[in-house]
Amino acid sequence: MTQRIGYLGPRGTFSEAALRAMSVSEGADLIPVGSVTEALAAVRSGELPMALVPIENSSEGQVSTTLDELAMGEPLCIVDEYAHPVQFALLVRPGTSLSDVRRVATHPAAEAQCRLWMHANLSGHTVIPATSTAGAAAALTDDAAFDAAIAPAIAAEYYGLEVLADDIGDSSRGTTRFVLVTQPGPPPAPSGSDKTSLVLFMRENHSGALLEILTELAVRGVNLTRIESRPTKRALGDYFFVVDAEGHVLDARLGEAMTGLHRVCSAIRYLGSYPRHDGAAPQTKAWTENTEFLAASEWLERVRATGVAE
Repeated sequence: MTQRIGYLGPRGTFSEAALRAMSVSEGADLIPVGSVTEALAAVRSGELPMALVPIENSSEGQVSTTLDELAMGEPLCIVDEYAHPVQFALLVRPGTSLSDVRRVATHPAAEAQCRLWMHANLSGHTVIPATSTAGAAAALTDDAAFDAAIAPAIAAEYYGLEVLADDIGDSSRGTTRFVLVTQPGPPPAPSGSDKTSLVLFMRENHSGALLEILTELAVRGVNLTRIESRPTKRALGDYFFVVDAEGHVLDARLGEAMTGLHRVCSAIRYLGSYPRHDGAAPQTKAWTENTEFLAASEWLERVRATGVAE
């Protein structure tokens, strides 16, 4: 059977472009889904075996909906990631001029990444939020309540629109990172260039609580590539943390750090170990190599067996 993979739709989104650039999409049936929540719900229910969703971008940081969905509800696992460059265009119905544009629809993350251009070129404009950039383009019909959409230029071909202005992002290096999510299962084998994502819940909010968590990682030489805080929605000031750590769950170094985190955290959710999109190897010191942790465990077993500390 042809593999089915969901992505944040409709057609013409950066999610679709990113998925098509990944080897997993070869020969697969790519299914557009209306929102991140719907895409992950389809994976949880088994309707789709996997889905690609955005998790962070270089301009605005975290995609809160994705982090919250992964942290709460039935567990899911990340098995791969992909970083895709993003370039935005102002799309309009044929015959529309820049002076005609008063109301613009787009995703809030895209608006944030084009804020300076809009301020300079669309004085007095109003922005209408959309669930996706391509969704805004698809909705730009003759009876739409807005005049233009900010979306990938390719969406103009899909929806019969014109590119009124291209490459309107405020940064020429804009990038969005996407993650491929499945139901929980054994992680992919270590590649030597891996990342592990975890959700960490504090036992209580007290002085040094975050330091206690970070210490379990630092003393074992585990470097973090990202840490985000998100509200638990239980009470004001109650937060959990989402971290990306260098290494694989099967690494002795990271495994020992995770056992330490299990002691100091009220709960841990493992979100998966997967190859890094940039191919970078973990940063380690001589005493934090996996071989050193394995040697230390073997030494302790000898001491316990013989009573001799060599």
